[in-house]
Amino acid sequence: MSDNYSDGDETNLSAAVIPNRIRLFEEIQAQQLEQLQSLPHDLIKITITAGDIKEVKEGKRWETTPMEIAVQISRGLANSALVSSVDHVLWDMNRPLEGDCSLEIFGFDSDQGRDTFWHSSAHILGQALEQVYNCKLCVWPCTTKEEGFYYDAFYHGDMGLNDDHFPYIEACAAKFALEGLPFERILVTKDQALDMFSENLFKLEIINDNLAEDETTTVYRCGPLVDLCRGPHIPNTSFVKAFKCLKASSAHWKGDKDRESLQRVYGISYPDNKQLKDYLKSIEEAKIYDHRLSGQQQELFFSHPLSPGNCIYLPHGTRVYNKLMEFFKKEYWKMGYTEVITPVIYTMDFWETSRHAEYYQKNMFKLDFQTPGSTVIHNYGIKHMNCQGHCLMFRHSVRSYNELPIKLADFGPLYQNEASEDLSGLTRVRQFQQDDAHIFCSETQVKEEVRGILDFVDYAYTKFGFTYELKLSTRPKKYLGDLEKWDKAEKDLEEALNDFGKTWVKNKGDGEFYGPKIDITVYDAMKRKFQCATIQLDFHLPDRFKLEYSAEDETEIESSVLIHSAVLGSVERLFAILLEQYKGKLPFWLSPRQAIVCSVSEDSRSYANKVRDQIHEAGYYVDADTTDRTVSEKVQEAQVAQYNYILAVGDEEARTGQVTVWLRDEMMSIETLLDEFKFKTANFL
Repeated sequence: MSDNYSDGDETNLSAAVIPNRIRLFEEIQAQQLEQLQSLPHDLIKITITAGDIKEVKEGKRWETTPMEIAVQISRGLANSALVSSVDHVLWDMNRPLEGDCSLEIFGFDSDQGRDTFWHSSAHILGQALEQVYNCKLCVWPCTTKEEGFYYDAFYHGDMGLNDDHFPYIEACAAKFALEGLPFERILVTKDQALDMFSENLFKLEIINDNLAEDETTTVYRCGPLVDLCRGPHIPNTSFVKAFKCLKASSAHWKGDKDRESLQRVYGISYPDNKQLKDYLKSIEEAKIYDHRLSGQQQELFFSHPLSPGNCIYLPHGTRVYNKLMEFFKKEYWKMGYTEVITPVIYTMDFWETSRHAEYYQKNMFKLDFQTPGSTVIHNYGIKHMNCQGHCLMFRHSVRSYNELPIKLADFGPLYQNEASEDLSGLTRVRQFQQDDAHIFCSETQVKEEVRGILDFVDYAYTKFGFTYELKLSTRPKKYLGDLEKWDKAEKDLEEALNDFGKTWVKNKGDGEFYGPKIDITVYDAMKRKFQCATIQLDFHLPDRFKLEYSAEDETEIESSVLIHSAVLGSVERLFAILLEQYKGKLPFWLSPRQAIVCSVSEDSRSYANKVRDQIHEAGYYVDADTTDRTVSEKVQEAQVAQYNYILAVGDEEARTGQVTVWLRDEMMSIETLLDEFKFKTANFL
């Protein structure tokens, strides 16, 4: 297979390819239905949870579906049910249950329901793109990390999608939705998948890269669309009552600028038109509070073409940045972490030891050095994570069981070679800092340490006004280490999540190659979704770097377990999220402009400067405006600059030693004002 696929293959999908795919799908489906009917259909117990409903129902193995259970409870529940969870694994509503289980049912008002709804909508989008433009669909239908979905496709010739194409796509999608096409699921072998998608070289590459000879994968059909997909999906397309294309952009196959050029279409969908209208209105509002706009208006940061993908922080922006770092450093110190500093550059041999050169090389910045007077060229990689450096620290000394857990936190800059089309303000940059923390512990300590990190997540996100969801991502098809360790690790994470007491779901097969993980997705005040925190177990690096310690009896050597965690994610991304969450006006404790003192008259200028000095000496940021403009003009400018406190001082304030808090029309002493500042800072207000 060549590295680049020719655009000369213009197979007519509707005339030849689609009917053949459907035929193969139906043949395999018939075989699997026949096999299903031959299996024992003995009674099973189903513990159902749906909102406030908790019941135990009886069903039949390999026959009863979540939808049938929903119908038994109420027609209303069945009409709103989008997806279910069976023993914490997301499950199609029409897929038969396989044994005794716990069952949860989700509608659009849940994170699980919305994600599934948008995933299925991506299939509708792909279906419309295939039908209208005869394109080759590339990656699996993708939901965005926020709201909505997108699909990448390869188009023949020089075609570039834009807003003018959207009405045709939307009309086709609306037609599919009205038809109420069911989402149907089958299992296929690698050979069957290769046969089914033989004309699409992109799909063939996905299959060959991700599927071993003896493995199976899932394929879904929705009307004329047959596609590789892990699922699950909503019951049928009729649930999608409102569908809108948002934008189109260019992309590259696998994010590689040297590979094929693709077109990406973003979309959004809802169960009714009102929600779509509300969303589009919120998008317009979000544009007003875009962090890139606020950053320039408030002189916080800017970007420059001479340093693409990076951010240049101005003094006020640096102040916010440092406050975020100080907050997290203080909390990590309370949790028993030690702050460390590691090198920025390592040899490629180092990255090959950890196998990150194999898995992440395309996203690394690499340097080649030639020592003066020598012909030897040395290859180096700039770090994009700190875990390997922390492994060297652990290995630097002989370790004993009574030292564990060892907790290290690194806040130094990291570098990732992001594709140009993926760069976006502070949310996707090439240089960033994060709370890159690692715990080296024994297997018996994993559960307790993970629970401690979850408590920190809850504490931090509550302070920032976020809600969040938890997902346990389990062993992928391609993994390192032995099965027994994986099972034990997943069990430890499950128990930690259950002890934590928050709702969580299992994201089957989405763990890292080196261990299972807990992903934490946050929602801001505008209900937008962001991926920030992660907790990952790692058996791979302790093995590669021989991270061992002497056991309690001192006669055995045991391998440590490595726990990766990052609660804030990157400072840059959190900065952007908070700036938009608070609509440009950060809370007092985090604000770069906490107060400004405005003199009312020429006679009150000296008192205004005195008040400014008192507030500054107390440790808060404050300015003074003693120009000869009117106080109304000063206040208006201060409001635009997003000062938290605008303090007016005139003759009366100077005589009584007080200040007037603008908009509250309240006069108070400097001592009372500073007490209020102290309270807000201590309580993150």
